[in-house]
Amino acid sequence: MGVSGFSDQTLSRTAMKAELLDAETELALAYAWRDDRDEKALHRLITAYMRLAISMASKFKRYGAPMNDLIQEASVGLMKAADKFDPDRGVRFSTYAVWWIKASIQDYVMRNWSMVRTGSTSSQKSLFFNMRRVQARLEREAAAEGRVMDKQQMRELIAIEVGVPLHDVEMMEGRLSGSDFSLNATQSAEDEGREWIDALEDNGPQAEETVANDHDNDTLRQWLLTALSGLNDREQFIVCERKLREEPRTLESLGTELGLSKERVRQLEAAAFGKMRKSLESQSTEVHAFFA
Repeated sequence: MGVSGFSDQTLSRTAMKAELLDAETELALAYAWRDDRDEKALHRLITAYMRLAISMASKFKRYGAPMNDLIQEASVGLMKAADKFDPDRGVRFSTYAVWWIKASIQDYVMRNWSMVRTGSTSSQKSLFFNMRRVQARLEREAAAEGRVMDKQQMRELIAIEVGVPLHDVEMMEGRLSGSDFSLNATQSAEDEGREWIDALEDNGPQAEETVANDHDNDTLRQWLLTALSGLNDREQFIVCERKLREEPRTLESLGTELGLSKERVRQLEAAAFGKMRKSLESQSTEVHAFFA
């Protein structure tokens, strides 16, 4: 039974006119759909219980979703229930369908409550739909007993009542405290069009930090060039191939190219680093760790 393009009133009137199924007829339709995939039986079963879907959808209007959308989601849950219902279990279809209808509506409400994902676990879903009710009851009970509770005590009691972790209560309290606002919305009429995004702190490097880093890098680069210039051609070649390439060459490959043993290349490399260390130490003591 499609609901697109129909008003709430039209859907309600149509559902109220649908037949009421007795247990035997309901069972026969369920068997016809499960065993023979009889679409007429499925349509009749779903149509008969659309009034149940609409009734459950109406209980979620307070969350601000359009009633027609809620009914659409309720009908999706109803169809899932019909597809998964096992008539051999001896349970009425209406009893089984209630869970699927409710789950489908709740998923829709939570998906559309906020652009930020409100919750996905069973505890978070339970909090979303029960926290305000539980909080109101606890406040009434505290007032009747003359007790005053602070926010932290209330959160702890809610966590116990609903059976969820305390951090979930704190997270959901923030989610439900207000609506979404665009960062591109203006802060006020007096701010000459200034948007909220302009007030966010920039987590990137600040100008002063960037200038200091660039200066330090240029200084270090100059020190290294000076240290390299103090090496002979063979030492420069070994240092460049071993330390300045994306894929450093092995001592063995350099020895083959230079006609030296692997051990001799290692000795030349160590001697070159020793010369560079002395050069760098003479320029600044801040780069000792570079060749450590």
